[in-house]
Amino acid sequence: MTENSGRKRALVTGAAGGLGREIAMQLASKGCNIGLVDIDSRGTTETARLCRGLGADIEEIVGDFTAEGAPESAVNRLRVKWGGLDILVNNAGYGVIEPFLDMSYKSWQRTLSLNTATLALACAAAGRVMKEQSSGRIINITSPASRMALPDYAAYAASKAGVDSITRAAAVALAPFGVLVNSLSPGMMDTEMQRSTEADLARVNGRDDLQAFLDERTRRVPLGRRAEISEVAEAVAWLCLDAPAYMTAERLNMSGGMDKD
Repeated sequence: MTENSGRKRALVTGAAGGLGREIAMQLASKGCNIGLVDIDSRGTTETARLCRGLGADIEEIVGDFTAEGAPESAVNRLRVKWGGLDILVNNAGYGVIEPFLDMSYKSWQRTLSLNTATLALACAAAGRVMKEQSSGRIINITSPASRMALPDYAAYAASKAGVDSITRAAAVALAPFGVLVNSLSPGMMDTEMQRSTEADLARVNGRDDLQAFLDERTRRVPLGRRAEISEVAEAVAWLCLDAPAYMTAERLNMSGGMDKD
């Protein structure tokens, strides 16, 4: 099947909920057809239902995206279904709170596998299709953590520093073919991953009053509030569809002023 009615063709990873679901819905509302990737079949089905309600054609791709060949397979499914791929949003992520002196091999392996290695392979798989088209946009979700010293979150922070490096490398590799690669660094949002991460962080730091701990962290944001998932997704959609064609290898900060450089 070829691209229908001029609709952009997008692939969004980590699409079963949170930021990934909101990105998918915003892209659907702006006329995109979307491949939804996640290991959570129930969440992916719900995202698909919501996006179809906005007029999008949807391909659900459920499975472990870190499996060998999974990124390439997902990209190929959309290439076969719609004749190409215009947008890739690498949103899937994993992180675990562990005190620095108690870190485990398993947590490092899982974090780097999904957040860094799989992301890089997805960029390359999408890049090969976009090279043939002489167009396309890739957006990688990074984090303020990539620039912070976080001894209880070292694997995650390191993985996101890797995302920053991969974004720059992919942007340079794909620039001759008209493919743009940028990243977005969101601030604290009320997602399931954010909530569980902060609960674990409070626990390892001996903070019994979780709400007081959360309020304290929120006060560190210069804008004085946490990000709405919808406003972060809106910025991602802008990068996907409307950012200037001369913008590549850039990092867009949406952290309320926490990420100031």
